Amino acid sequence: MLEAKSFELFPEAASSIAGHVDAFYAFMVLVSAFFSLLIAFLVVYFAYKYRHRPGENIVYAPYDDHSLSAMLLEVVWTAIPLGLSMIMFVWGISIYFTEARPPVDSMEIFVTGKQWMWKIQHMEGAREINELHIPVNRNVKLTMTSEDVIHDFFIPAFRTKADVLPGRYTTEWFRATKVGSYHIFCAEYCGTKHSGMIGTVTVMTESAYNTWLGAGGGEGSMAEQGQALFNQLGCGNCHASIVNNQNGRCPNLVGLFGSTVELKDGKQVKADASYIRESVLYPQSKIVAGFDDYMPTFKGLITEDGMLKLIEYIRSLGAKNGVINQATPLPVQTADPAKAAISKPGVALPLPGSGGVAR
Repeated sequence: MLEAKSFELFPEAASSIAGHVDAFYAFMVLVSAFFSLLIAFLVVYFAYKYRHRPGENIVYAPYDDHSLSAMLLEVVWTAIPLGLSMIMFVWGISIYFTEARPPVDSMEIFVTGKQWMWKIQHMEGAREINELHIPVNRNVKLTMTSEDVIHDFFIPAFRTKADVLPGRYTTEWFRATKVGSYHIFCAEYCGTKHSGMIGTVTVMTESAYNTWLGAGGGEGSMAEQGQALFNQLGCGNCHASIVNNQNGRCPNLVGLFGSTVELKDGKQVKADASYIRESVLYPQSKIVAGFDDYMPTFKGLITEDGMLKLIEYIRSLGAKNGVINQATPLPVQTADPAKAAISKPGVALPLPGSGGVAR
């Protein structure tokens, strides 16, 4: 439970980026306040100084639209706002680039938004609902997706927020600097119970976090759960040779993740999480060179949580190895895929062909 706190103008600053965000925000507020007060003062001052007095004759000065003083005035009140705007732009974009590029040594955690809860999965297998446990002074990268509508994962104390989108993966990272508990909000209106889509980040010492992690679920790591799902869906019927790196009915998955894949249309794509997700759900969208579009879709047969586990399993099969050079595939059986379907109680799963993941 979060402790009750006295009124604070700003949330507690508890991350490595929070101080930079607060300094930038304070600069913009001070600049805005200074010019607002200056303009208000000048309006009142000039209204009083140049007011019309009874019995006073109005003398109009000669007007020169090319006077040096008028030109200098125009330059000054154009240059000052331009300079301040450029300072804000450069400062703001530097913070944006910092927040948009997770460090390579970040520990990865997966987040799935759903009306109206946050489902969180740690690489080691621990799972949480509306709670996130992390160690202090460690870079943490969140890979996020949504099962329904647009959500937004917002931690005010860390000064980080990012949209969580259906059908896509977005990222957010931070490094907590203080042990304690902090609020999680959904910052995008997502339905009638939007205000209840909240949670808690618990920042722990490294030793406490390791103890908590060790007491987590006993279902194995995400990669192990992904391997079980891979076998359950029958993917091994066509990707049967992935472990010993031999040819099979489908391209090899070893070393796929993070590599560049050549497509049938001559284009190249990076085999990242989004590519793998698209290949499983929409296998005909990007066909790998040398293979045909026989793989059926698994849309509706795998949840977003399951997809994340499957992606993590494929990632665990090998590291980045540049451009994948697939060996010539064996002849593909073109018999009716329905006859080779894999059955399980209540669901008829189609046989994966050679046009899907790492096709």
